[in-house]
Amino acid sequence: MQHLLNDDFPYLVAESAGALCGYAYAGPYRARPAYRWSLEDSVYIAPEMHRRGIGQALLVALIETAGSLGFRQMIAVIGDSTRQAASIGLHEAAGFRHVGILQDVGFKHGRWLDTVLMQRALGAESTMPPRGVTED
Repeated sequence: MQHLLNDDFPYLVAESAGALCGYAYAGPYRARPAYRWSLEDSVYIAPEMHRRGIGQALLVALIETAGSLGFRQMIAVIGDSTRQAASIGLHEAAGFRHVGILQDVGFKHGRWLDTVLMQRALGAESTMPPRGVTED
């Protein structure tokens, strides 16, 4: 968390009655300089707080914050596609589109896992070069 905050990436938390309900953050999509304007998001909600709109509120706020910081694209990398229908639905509702599936790229609990890739533009200028940046 501190590494992301130190590098000015968005990190949000949701709480109720002083208890942590969930958090969402966005970090670098790839380390190479060409990808510095693209982010990968992560949303985590406490199991007892599922289906209360917390994930949606966090993701919407994360998208808005990232766009205001000048980032252009957000990518969701959703592991275990057969068990993550809620995460896929959350991202679809927030305007993400499916861009691919990586098949059998993870191994957990004795089985191979697929990964769903989803993507969403951030802000009205998502395809324009960042302000003040010239071609390398």
